[in-house]
Amino acid sequence: MSNRMWGGRFATGPAAIMEEINASIGFDRKLWAQDIAGSKAHAAMLAARGILSAEDEAAIRTGLDEIAADIEEGRFVFERSLEDIHMNIEARLGEKIGQAARRLHTARSRNDQVALDVKLWVRDTIDHLDGQFLDLMRALADKAGSHAGAVMPGFTHLQSAQPVTFGHHLLAYVEMLARDRGRFRDARARLNECPLGAAALAGTSFPIDREMTAKALGFDRPTANSMDSVADRDYALEALAAASIAAVHLSRLAEEIVIWTSAQFRFVRLSDAFTTGSSIMPQKRNPDAAELVRAKTGRIAGSLLALTMVMKGLPLTYQKDMQEDKEQIFDGLESLSLVLAATTGMVRDLEPDLAVLKRAAGSGFSTATDLADWLVRRLGIPFRDAHHVTGSIVAIAAAKGITLDRVPLAEMQAVHAGITEEVFSVLSVAKSVASRVSYGGTAPKNVRAQAKRWQSRLAREKSPE
Repeated sequence: MSNRMWGGRFATGPAAIMEEINASIGFDRKLWAQDIAGSKAHAAMLAARGILSAEDEAAIRTGLDEIAADIEEGRFVFERSLEDIHMNIEARLGEKIGQAARRLHTARSRNDQVALDVKLWVRDTIDHLDGQFLDLMRALADKAGSHAGAVMPGFTHLQSAQPVTFGHHLLAYVEMLARDRGRFRDARARLNECPLGAAALAGTSFPIDREMTAKALGFDRPTANSMDSVADRDYALEALAAASIAAVHLSRLAEEIVIWTSAQFRFVRLSDAFTTGSSIMPQKRNPDAAELVRAKTGRIAGSLLALTMVMKGLPLTYQKDMQEDKEQIFDGLESLSLVLAATTGMVRDLEPDLAVLKRAAGSGFSTATDLADWLVRRLGIPFRDAHHVTGSIVAIAAAKGITLDRVPLAEMQAVHAGITEEVFSVLSVAKSVASRVSYGGTAPKNVRAQAKRWQSRLAREKSPE
């Protein structure tokens, strides 16, 4: 039996193992909507240029619309023997409309066809992710605005460092996500050139109108080099790189949620909606959603690495190696979409325990820097000397098992005679956070202003989707 796709050049069908390794319909069926959109735009352009009759174009358009309906409603049968989504749709179109279907591939190759489909899928997915980033940023900004004055410990090295506010902490993630969203938008702008019309690698001798197809499919322009058009997967690598960085940010927040919900911290509570129990320990409430967000970071970053290894060392232009791009693209970006949704749900669900946060904010001598700053500001001591004096007073507090604001004035004065009663005005947690008024600082008035700024900005913004 001759090969169903390659016609006269191949006298027999592929070996079973060749069909096994070569077929991609198991995963590239996800591209069906993009493939149909590209084919309709191509057919319309061919008709406009007189390469295809109006009757054939109308039949192709109608047939493709019927196939789209069949796929959406689950009636379409995907055949493994036809390898991929492109040949499955083309074969079904032939069954529906006859010879006209065989003219659709004029001035087109599967090389520029798949390059187009994947670009369209990545672009569509970036637009969807943009909306998800917006939702998460809004959830964080809203929660930050509600807790702009709620004090909590700020950490370095996971050790108490200085008191901050819960709202300030959440707004740090809004800033990270804004950069993530910007990276995806930059990637989208760079990918928005249409490869359709590059054909196999050299362009085509038919008088096609690439500007027309680019415009019809929402691209800014056609790609300028036919060889690069079919060989390029930079846009996928860039999207996965942006996804990997975003996943790292989400993993950091997930790790904090895991820590914060522990019995040792008890900073926040998650409801039953985002926790699970134990099969043996009835008291357990496990933050599984956060743990899975954390774990999927490796999967997303792995997709970037895998695709990078596929593309390295490939000579121009298209190589079958590039069939391996799709599973990495699909899995990486869909995994990011899932963790964005889960993280947004957790942020909206979690409730901080304000009393626990306030108690913890003063632990670890967190206002020591305020004491050192007071010594510099009021007594004119060089900061390095003030640091040493403060360290000595911290040692006294540690030995007595008390906080800095409980150290008797006389014992402070024994370390430095210039210290006065006024020092106690800076040693409380509330005074500490209120004093951090520099731009970007944790003072509650700053946090309220930043939260309001983000809420206003995000309310105005719309996703491209």
